[in-house]
Amino acid sequence: MRLKNSLLAVAVSIASLSPAMTAKADTVNARCDVYPKGEDRAKSSGACTFSQRQGFVSIQLKNGRRYELRPRGNQPGTYLDQNGRAAYRQSGLGNKGQIYRLANESIYVYWIPTASPKPKPANPNTMQSATPITQMTSRNANEIAATITEAEFKFSGILKRTSGNMFVGSDGRVRVMYDRGTARVVIINEVTGTEFYNYQFSDVNEGGL
Repeated sequence: MRLKNSLLAVAVSIASLSPAMTAKADTVNARCDVYPKGEDRAKSSGACTFSQRQGFVSIQLKNGRRYELRPRGNQPGTYLDQNGRAAYRQSGLGNKGQIYRLANESIYVYWIPTASPKPKPANPNTMQSATPITQMTSRNANEIAATITEAEFKFSGILKRTSGNMFVGSDGRVRVMYDRGTARVVIINEVTGTEFYNYQFSDVNEGGL
């Protein structure tokens, strides 16, 4: 009887560890924006890690907070969090990331490209990158449609007026800042702040330098 009870205890212990072992997976770097439920302003934004294996999802923020989601039922994208509350995966970011709706907050997970654009020096003294092909079309007084390409780098989106002659746009990977007054474009990594490009361009003269 004692042997039978011991074997039962071992079986229970292994079963209790199974979800944790299943949840282990290689992690990828990402950026996470956390929004309180019902609000449109993030309470935190920054680097995070994301892992997923056999339906289990783990998200860890840079402040150390961790979210563990386990599959619920047979419906894809439905989970229970570590407190047993319902959670859902939602589309809306396309191939840029995923959205997770929790009981009291939402987590927007943005993928970080594995190969970031590398600046190409145009001048050894200034170490500025090569000037990319830039096309800008004014949609109205406050919006400019921009397409910027150079080698593997590509940005296509809307730049919106933030103040004065400054227009800013982002695709989740890079941020494009265009100062119409000084005819200068600066492009940086959205997450790290690394500068990719810094060059002169004017949409007023159709981009002629």
